[in-house]
Amino acid sequence: MERIKFVSRILAILFFLLGLTVARLSLIQGKRFSELSTKNSIRLVPRSGSRGKILDRDGSLIAGSRLSYDVMLMSQVKNELESVIAKLSRILEQPSQDLMKEYRAGFIGQAVPVTIIKNIERKKAIVLSELKADLPGVIVQANPVRDYPFSRLAAHVLGYINEIDPWRLSKLTAYGYNIKDIVGFGGVEERYDYYLQPAKGGLSVQVDSRGRFVRVLGSRSPEDGQDVQLTLSLKLQKIAEEKLSERNGCVIIMDPRTGEVLAMTSLPNFNPGLFVDKNASLNNLFNNPDAPLINRAISAAYPAGSVFKPIVAAAAIQTNKINQSTSFLCKGSAFVGRQEFACWNTHGAQNLTAALTHSCNVFFYKAGLLLGGSLIHEYALKFGLAHTSNFELPYEAAGFVPSPLWRKVNKFQNWFDGDTANLSIGQGEVLVTPIQIARMMAVFANHGSLVRPYIVKSIAGKDVSYLQRKLVNLRLKEEAIEYVRRGLREVVSAQGGTAHVLSGLSISVAGKTGTAQAPHGQPHAWFAGFFPFKEPKFVACVFLEHGGPGYLSALIAKQIIEEMLNQGLI
Repeated sequence: MERIKFVSRILAILFFLLGLTVARLSLIQGKRFSELSTKNSIRLVPRSGSRGKILDRDGSLIAGSRLSYDVMLMSQVKNELESVIAKLSRILEQPSQDLMKEYRAGFIGQAVPVTIIKNIERKKAIVLSELKADLPGVIVQANPVRDYPFSRLAAHVLGYINEIDPWRLSKLTAYGYNIKDIVGFGGVEERYDYYLQPAKGGLSVQVDSRGRFVRVLGSRSPEDGQDVQLTLSLKLQKIAEEKLSERNGCVIIMDPRTGEVLAMTSLPNFNPGLFVDKNASLNNLFNNPDAPLINRAISAAYPAGSVFKPIVAAAAIQTNKINQSTSFLCKGSAFVGRQEFACWNTHGAQNLTAALTHSCNVFFYKAGLLLGGSLIHEYALKFGLAHTSNFELPYEAAGFVPSPLWRKVNKFQNWFDGDTANLSIGQGEVLVTPIQIARMMAVFANHGSLVRPYIVKSIAGKDVSYLQRKLVNLRLKEEAIEYVRRGLREVVSAQGGTAHVLSGLSISVAGKTGTAQAPHGQPHAWFAGFFPFKEPKFVACVFLEHGGPGYLSALIAKQIIEEMLNQGLI
């Protein structure tokens, strides 16, 4: 009997405590749980604005946006999740296991919808909208996605967009970037991502207990990114890419007065739209031995060869080591110490103009020895080599020009006259980028100023070019500039000039070819020049990777200039 009373008391106490708990939950914390319940029925549907447009110098669209339809799925009860995904699989013609995999990979939290498939056809988007009553938790959202209407055109200038990677996320979190954000990689897309990036918006929607849409509670409109206008000319860009054709190399066309880049093409290239299409295979891009993602105009460094000779010529005149009447005899080679250094031909007596015209190695061996390795290195740096130009696009290579001091400090080796001879014709350890050679040639086009190349004209309609435009007066003697200019003109106009192929044009061109020996395969082919000769408006650099003799680069330059004349662009 006592035991029954004890148990009864215990039960009474438990029921009393249970009653207190229920009372506390309903009366004291009821309001709080009601709010939590309400919040649990609210879902946030993110919306994105359009990425800023990229325009050419005349306002023509190079990169814009188009509508893409994405399928999103709210959090579901397990048995409903499988049922809904099975229905979606039949409508979208996608394996259910792939959709389930995307859902699980993209799941972040209960209040965040998961995108399970992107960029579906418009017809399928309409079908899903009509069947929304049978597809609880399914949302079809129209999103603007990046569009490149000209496919591969100016690919390296533009870059591409993709989901942010861990390295960038670690650097950009403080600037408001989050996981899953779409950001720029390479080119203008990366360098100006902060301006091109749209401000996020979204919808706050109410759903029922089964996850079905009830009503929109509120919204915040997304803001489009800011437009970026380039100095690039679509017309010139098309000409450059068409004439370079299937060859590996690059073409740069620049205004020597300001540094504006009017065309910059690098081949092989790629279609930036492949990174937008999540179903596209990118293996061929990343595994291609020709490295189509590398911008050869700024990110790859090559032996300079004879396009280095104008620097040696200007330095020798500037320092009074030679003058216009200085002449050296070319017998097809020259001995430097006990070693014989070859010339590509036997030229006889050569002054500066003739040596540039015929690209005589012997003349430049001897002029270089008068200068010495340290002075050549000093003037190479003055003309913009061995350091970046501070060009806006990312991943610019610095190149390299050796010097006696560098050799001593870094390799503990002596510098010999043979090293000076190699340096004087742009061989040995010399490495340059095509943008550096274009910049160097602009010095002779504009009579003595080193420009800083730039490619962005305005952002959101505001001119920013004045921030990029920078000219450094190299303080060269007028005779040094004029003597070299005269030689560069003779390279084209003289019958034996190495770029005589350009002489038949209706416009006067000056320039220099280069055939740079490469470690493997054919030599690299260079041509760098400017036109019209008296008042230059354009500098052109044509580079062919393992392209053979420099004459072939001059031939492409001729084709480009001819088409510019035909289209009235000069």
